[in-house]
Amino acid sequence: MLTKELYKEGDHRWLVFGRDPDKPEKIIDTNQYMIINNGEAIILDPGGIELFSSMLASVIRQVPVEQVTHLFASHQDPDIISSLGLWDQALENAKLHSPWLWEGFIRHFGMQKIEYAPIPDEGRTLNLGGRELQFVPAHYLHSSGNFHVYDPAAKILMSGDIGAALDKQDAPMFVEDFKTHIPKMSYFHQRWMPSNRAKSDWINRVSKMDIELLCPQHGGIFRGDDVKRFLEWFDKLQVGVAIK
Repeated sequence: MLTKELYKEGDHRWLVFGRDPDKPEKIIDTNQYMIINNGEAIILDPGGIELFSSMLASVIRQVPVEQVTHLFASHQDPDIISSLGLWDQALENAKLHSPWLWEGFIRHFGMQKIEYAPIPDEGRTLNLGGRELQFVPAHYLHSSGNFHVYDPAAKILMSGDIGAALDKQDAPMFVEDFKTHIPKMSYFHQRWMPSNRAKSDWINRVSKMDIELLCPQHGGIFRGDDVKRFLEWFDKLQVGVAIK
């Protein structure tokens, strides 16, 4: 599994894991993120059960597993968090931060030791080794209870399924040509996002943030001016196309 460092300042780091060459062919490719700060780590959308062994090996090359004290699941889907039962066996002292709405569903993936830390609809913050991370509401954008993670110090927004693209498994980690990237995003957003009202609310919210990297769970990462290009493109896109 490819590991790439997205940000580093002192002990504060962002990493992305993905493009796993051993991934089964018919399973969607996913990006997993980890934030490390001052001896603590949180894994964002740690992934499906089928890539757990690759993820664990990649994580412990970066930090001792004891430092992974937090997990985050943006919503309830299996490609996000079906590995939970295996992380439950690997981590001795961890919390799962996830929408309160999905607790009764996510627990079906298996939780004995990990503590469920529900996120209220309005969001909240997490102190990770002295750095504040923000859980940002993104409800009805793919899932009825849904959150993203914003790091004001690193200026990175982990945007879950917003910005996702259905791309080749060996695609570049960053978006290289926004125009040619659009066809890889369009249908995913039109079909898996049901609400134009929710879309506008989210764009209004994140447009006020200082974002240098917008990091989706599938496909390439947006950087620099491509962040603004994506927000402008998404604002014009009509979603919820299954309702004719």
